[in-house]
Amino acid sequence: MMARLQLWAMGLMATMALFVSLAAAEDSGLPVVEAEKPGPVEIVKKETHPVLFRQKREWIWNSLYVEEEKPAPIAYKIGQLKSSQRLEVKSFIIEGEGANEIFTVDHKGDLFVTRSLDREEKSLYHLTARMYDGNKKLIEDSGDFVVQVTDINDNSPVFPIVYNGSIMERSMIGTKVVEVRATDADDPTTANGELRYSLSQDLSAFEIDSITGVISCKINSLDRETKSQYVVVVKAQDMRGMASGSTATTSVIITITDTNDNIASFTRKTYELQVPEDHKLNEKIGTLELEDRDQIQNKEPIFTIPSDIGKVFNIVLSPSKDGNVMLNKALDYETTNSYTFTVQVRENLRNLRFPADNMNSAVTTAQVNIKVLDVDEPPVFSQLTYSFTVVEESIVNNIGKVTARDPDRVNKNIRYSILDKDCPISINPFTGQLSTLRMLDRELEATHVFQVKAQEEPNGLESFVKVNITVQDINDNKPELAVDEIFLCENDIADTVIGTLRATDKDDQPASFTFSLASESSNFSIKDYGNSTADIIVKMGPFSLDDPKDYSVDVRITDGGRPIQTSITKLAIKSCRCDARRIPTQCKAGARRMGVSVHALIAILLCILTILVIVILFVMRKRYQKDSLASMKNSGEIHEQLVTYDEEGGGEMDTNGYDVSILSSACHDGSLLRRPDHHPHPSLYAMVQKPSHHSQPTACKGDMAVMIEVKKDEADHDRDGFPYDTLHIYGYEGPESLAGSLSSLESSSTGSNLDYDFLSDWGPRFRTLAELYGVDAPEYYHQY
Repeated sequence: MMARLQLWAMGLMATMALFVSLAAAEDSGLPVVEAEKPGPVEIVKKETHPVLFRQKREWIWNSLYVEEEKPAPIAYKIGQLKSSQRLEVKSFIIEGEGANEIFTVDHKGDLFVTRSLDREEKSLYHLTARMYDGNKKLIEDSGDFVVQVTDINDNSPVFPIVYNGSIMERSMIGTKVVEVRATDADDPTTANGELRYSLSQDLSAFEIDSITGVISCKINSLDRETKSQYVVVVKAQDMRGMASGSTATTSVIITITDTNDNIASFTRKTYELQVPEDHKLNEKIGTLELEDRDQIQNKEPIFTIPSDIGKVFNIVLSPSKDGNVMLNKALDYETTNSYTFTVQVRENLRNLRFPADNMNSAVTTAQVNIKVLDVDEPPVFSQLTYSFTVVEESIVNNIGKVTARDPDRVNKNIRYSILDKDCPISINPFTGQLSTLRMLDRELEATHVFQVKAQEEPNGLESFVKVNITVQDINDNKPELAVDEIFLCENDIADTVIGTLRATDKDDQPASFTFSLASESSNFSIKDYGNSTADIIVKMGPFSLDDPKDYSVDVRITDGGRPIQTSITKLAIKSCRCDARRIPTQCKAGARRMGVSVHALIAILLCILTILVIVILFVMRKRYQKDSLASMKNSGEIHEQLVTYDEEGGGEMDTNGYDVSILSSACHDGSLLRRPDHHPHPSLYAMVQKPSHHSQPTACKGDMAVMIEVKKDEADHDRDGFPYDTLHIYGYEGPESLAGSLSSLESSSTGSNLDYDFLSDWGPRFRTLAELYGVDAPEYYHQY
């Protein structure tokens, strides 16, 4: 326990000694090198040995300073390293920035500098020292100390940039213009780096703060129009401006900016202008030049003219802030050929900050004389646009009148014309009276728009005007039936509504349609509701889809207009087999409405005309072929000698009208055969339609039948040959032929001997089969 108390007391004494030494160093003003911090005390707890501890030691030295730029041909001493430990034999070692190069230490602890130092390059050097005894035993551990490089005035001030400033003219005294700032590399905490500013030129208008470098205005009469730019020279000097300090200068350009401090005035007292009477509106006539010493952005002249002149002319600012005279109203030389008025100009006093220098000498009023020049003008219509109304379906001789005049004093005659050649309206060329050339139809074209030209006679100037003709509607169109598809079902009973009728009318007048039957119908009626709709109602039912009868009604519609228009339309009604919701499942084909439209009639007529043209061409072609055959009757063929007779022969037994021995002789001598140099070609009939057949046996001499077949075969297969139209005379057609007659004239066909009407009794599945094979018309049907 006693050992612990002893250890605590010794530590407290060492701490107090450290504080006393630090306080003494601070009071002496010397730099203090931080003493070695006491390390942890090694305490060995052993019952047979005493407790050991380390005693505190500390460095003691004076302030260490080095003057910059001091030459060092040989190393010079700047201080000494000392310790509170007293030793006869000792040595020192330093470490850190510049140690053993710039700074060296001897065995006594004297610190030397070996070369010249520059504070602007490095102002502080941090070093560490250790002290050893003669046995190289560490006595004092590392202690930090600083070597400071003291400043000398070895640098001059520098202006880093070029400064320029501006100030508005007539600004107040003390108005800041620009702030200049110079730099000095010397220590700013000493006089070496403290700068003072001054002006060396043009001290009449500006001044500068010697410490801040702010240049300000010292007068309030700056005038841009007198002097727009100043150049001042600013001098910066260190050593707080003493004569021994270094200096630097720079030139500052100060621009005087403009403000609206001058009023505008006319350059002349009288302005003469000329303008043609056809000058366009809102375009410049002339310019009234002004004089204003201010810059263009600060010019704000205001013009004033008499109120009556202001209706005709106006003055606006030009891009150069002069006055442009503009035309507000069309001129007429024949009415007024000149204008004279006074114009006043003044400055916008709201932005006029200071009294103008030219206030008394400015010309603020001027007289303007405008002369109107006469020009030949085109005709002028009494209206910009003309509108008239014409009743349709009528010829109107007096629709209205278009009038124009010559505005010139000559007052030439005017001739009128319409540009549109297809216009249904005509105009009287001398009076401008409009009339219709034909009846107009509003439903085809409700409005006619055209232009009328008025031209001075004989070939003078011309003008144009638009004319609108509105066609007034009359009730000239019959109502048209507009209805969806109407059908009746087999199970429809009495009073069943099978469709709703509606109507349309091309006329513009409102119509109140009424519906009725044009003819009595045994099984349908129309119920008109009075609101332009009606229903078709069944009187009696049900119906049968097997009934071949087609149903239709004639519907009469009136539109209720003036005059009343009536139309009758045959409405077809289809018969259908329907489901429980009255939706058709099977219907008989039928037309919705009996009648053909105009477009359908035109199409039908075109088809008929095309068919007629085709028939005529076909007949002409046949006739041409017959003429070609007739022209070749005189050829050398033997068959033409056989057919040139007026009496048609009978059958094969008839030989009174001609001698058939010629054919036999022809067969024997081969006169009917083709010449060997002519190769027959098969005819088109033989190649396309005639079926293939087996070759006939070789004909014997005198066998007429075989000879005829050979000739027929040649005719069928010879494309260039002529058909033997009279060869049937020599055939075996007739009662004497064993084959009998092959003609279909005497043949007859008999209908089937079976009666299929009994299929109707087999039920609905055989109903369609009964209709196909039954009688042509039923012997009975239901009449409704």
